[in-house]
Amino acid sequence: MKIKDRTEFSKINAFGEGLPNDAYAQYFVGQSFLNPLTAADCPLFLANVTFEPGCRNNWHIHHAQNGGGQILICTAGEGWYQEWDKAPVSLTPDKVITIPAGVKHWHGAKADSWFAHIALEIPGEETSNEWLEPVDDGDYQKLEG
Repeated sequence: MKIKDRTEFSKINAFGEGLPNDAYAQYFVGQSFLNPLTAADCPLFLANVTFEPGCRNNWHIHHAQNGGGQILICTAGEGWYQEWDKAPVSLTPDKVITIPAGVKHWHGAKADSWFAHIALEIPGEETSNEWLEPVDDGDYQKLEG
């Protein structure tokens, strides 16, 4: 369900909006919010990421020598996920996206809806994130659904 109103969205964003994601703002178009769900010393990082309408992260790759990658568990609102050279996938609260290490991709809110997902970083050996170029505004604006 698309939700434009922040107050209404906060009622269904079960894991909470958290704080502005300022540490990674340079890798996002629009405002995102981060609410860590695990302690800093936990070996499995889990966080609720909330995107205002139109917000999306840059293309990026989760690298790993072994294991690694990311899982997105969509919890509220509507968003998009896209792998390089593939069609975009509409994200709704019934979707789980598994992103293997080494796959160039982006994810974020639809232009007309708040969106939240839980991001789970898959443990691996020699993991790192490579942040790349922003999603092309023209390509993003053409997305429908």
